[in-house]
Amino acid sequence: MRIFLDTNVFLYAAGRPHPEHAACVAVLQRVAAGSLDATSSTEVVQEILHVLSRRGRREQALMLARGLIALFPDLLSVTRGDVSSACILLDQYPRLSARDALHASTMLRNGIDTIVSADADFDSVDGIRRVTPSALTVPAH
Repeated sequence: MRIFLDTNVFLYAAGRPHPEHAACVAVLQRVAAGSLDATSSTEVVQEILHVLSRRGRREQALMLARGLIALFPDLLSVTRGDVSSACILLDQYPRLSARDALHASTMLRNGIDTIVSADADFDSVDGIRRVTPSALTVPAH
């Protein structure tokens, strides 16, 4: 089962101290090792470039974006239909941000129903199941 990695997984893994930092690093290590079937989208790359550049961390933004592109040779593209579907999701879920709606619509079009994210706003979206990064790194008993 393929999962989608939200922007915050990459930002928390590469960023300053955060409660999800270690878990996000572990998730990305699993993806790199091939033990976790995951993907992301061109919109996630754009969001990383935007957020880190806005914070004055342009070099880190470029390094992280290039790493993400290399990690996911099948990075999902965002289509016109995804933008249209995102508008519908924004109507349905007033708390959902525009970027999160675009991530959700891209996921649904590609048959992906699970997102790894620290963002609880995905919890309300029908057809999407959110898993926290730390939930993926807790050993099964």
